[in-house]
Amino acid sequence: MKTEVLVYRGDLVENRHRVSLALYGEGGLLAYGGNPALVSYLRSSAKPFQALALFLTGAVERFGLGEEEVALATASHDGTPRHVEVAARFLEKLGLGPERLVCGVHPPFSKEAREALKKAGENPTPLHHNCSGKHAGMLAAALALGAPLEGYERPDHPVQLLNQRTLAELSGAEPLLATDGCSVPTFALPLSRAARAFYFLARPEAAPAPYREALRRVGEAMRRHPELVAGPGSIDTLLMERLPLLAKRGADGYYGLALLESPRGPLGLALKVEDGATQAREVAVVALLRLLGLEPGPTPWDRPEVRNHRGLPVGHLEARLELTWV
Repeated sequence: MKTEVLVYRGDLVENRHRVSLALYGEGGLLAYGGNPALVSYLRSSAKPFQALALFLTGAVERFGLGEEEVALATASHDGTPRHVEVAARFLEKLGLGPERLVCGVHPPFSKEAREALKKAGENPTPLHHNCSGKHAGMLAAALALGAPLEGYERPDHPVQLLNQRTLAELSGAEPLLATDGCSVPTFALPLSRAARAFYFLARPEAAPAPYREALRRVGEAMRRHPELVAGPGSIDTLLMERLPLLAKRGADGYYGLALLESPRGPLGLALKVEDGATQAREVAVVALLRLLGLEPGPTPWDRPEVRNHRGLPVGHLEARLELTWV
């Protein structure tokens, strides 16, 4: 069965973005589209699981971290002043400065934040990087473990070994490793295995015992502070504000969802647009939620228009999703 996002120009399909996805629930794999065994890098969709280290190492209690810091550790944030404020406070609680972050620098995702920096004649800093919260969390975990801060991004660092072991135990598979855009390890898993990890995020009491409390608290932080996980108008934030779920976008067409409630109970979802198209990813995610009986209301990703350089509508995108139920 085909699972894809179509791009129309006029009445003709100009491009097809193939989608693979897996749905995991009580008892195992429940449904899939495309190839559920597709091995893909989670990229930033792994952040909720990397944030578990804050609890597994005792860093939250040691440094007095609140839910806002925990939520930012899961974030691919938009670099708004609010995000920068929380990231700076996070580091202050650790007694560290932004120079310790090895994520690099990029302009804020937020158009308003980019324009404000430009108007002020200022350059972006590592605090504006969408992964600054994740990196602050890794520094906190390193301090709590008594591990060196230098090289915290390397695969053989104790924090990264802990993250690798965590994802292996929650997914039930050993992840393949590569280097992410922000220089720390990223993990590749079959979609069905990644969906298992997201199922445990949706239903922590079903997870292996050592991770239950950490999963619960990370999920609560994301639910209570969705604006920190992404930003106003971003898909993660919008979906968490409207529906009982945890949403986490990843680069190059990846998406992870933990559905706390659905007509079929708690579910974990891992989705990959195989050619990495971000716009197609958003369209697929919203269509899939509706297919599963969850209604997010009007969104910018419902049959979005394709516009030319004059701003004229010349086509649209639409998802065609067919699920095979196991």
